[in-house]
Amino acid sequence: MTTHSIEPTAATLHYDFSRERSPVLEIDSGDTVLFRTLDAGAHLEPFTGDRSCPRMDGAGPGHALCGPVYVRGARPGQTLAVELVEIRPSAWGSTGGGGYESKLNERVGVQDEPMTWFAWTLDPDAGTAVNQYGYIVDLRPFMGVIGLPPDEPGSHPTGPPRFCGGNLDCKELVAGSTLYLPITVDGALFSIGDGHGRQGDGEISGMAIECPMDRVEVKLSVLDEPRLQMPRSTTPAGWVTFGLHEDIEDAIHIATREMLDFLVERGFQRKQAIAFASVVVDVRITQLVNGVVGAHAVLPHEYYR
Repeated sequence: MTTHSIEPTAATLHYDFSRERSPVLEIDSGDTVLFRTLDAGAHLEPFTGDRSCPRMDGAGPGHALCGPVYVRGARPGQTLAVELVEIRPSAWGSTGGGGYESKLNERVGVQDEPMTWFAWTLDPDAGTAVNQYGYIVDLRPFMGVIGLPPDEPGSHPTGPPRFCGGNLDCKELVAGSTLYLPITVDGALFSIGDGHGRQGDGEISGMAIECPMDRVEVKLSVLDEPRLQMPRSTTPAGWVTFGLHEDIEDAIHIATREMLDFLVERGFQRKQAIAFASVVVDVRITQLVNGVVGAHAVLPHEYYR
């Protein structure tokens, strides 16, 4: 197996998903790719709301994504296993709060301009971040956008997550996780970006600790099974199934259905599966802020490996 690398440049970054985009790298199934990524806004310096902050040439309105990567032999109907081997953040990050119109901001009374910003200093070796007010949090880095383009013509925004991945914003997808995505197009056309130093379930302000990543090591493998309709993952916390929908209740129902399907695949009868899940599975809100909202169900490894 071969190890490749991608640096963030104007030639390797893009700001939408498209099946028509030419790949920046071709690899074999089982190869590893080392990425360095910018923050979601393609900023070249720490960003805390100053619109004059320099950005990568050609930066667009979407998330700054590295790729796409063409995986030889990948075909629609198969599954792409995305093994997240290492995720190491850079030295800075930022988080904004309030200051824009949204249903949540209106209901909690923080929609008025301007936004409030936290400027974070990250210490990857110590595993901590501190902001300008002295608040200290533990780092738990993950990538917000991991995905493939839909098999539809044209350009598709990076904001809403889809059944083939994208802006999932799931805090469980830390190093040591493997995300399984339904392959939609020949070669998969895998992209990654939107590094987060830490995020709470829900991502309620619309931002995590948004940060560049110095190193994201990813192994990409093509599998014939399982045949998936939605993303699925194994993480340090357990097996995770996802639900995506414009309505959070529907997203929760989809994540739950996907978890029941997972248990049935492993020998449970369906009513047994829901009874067992009611005892050991946690259903969580992934994010509430991307138009298409997300939920995920977590089955701890101690109950099923």
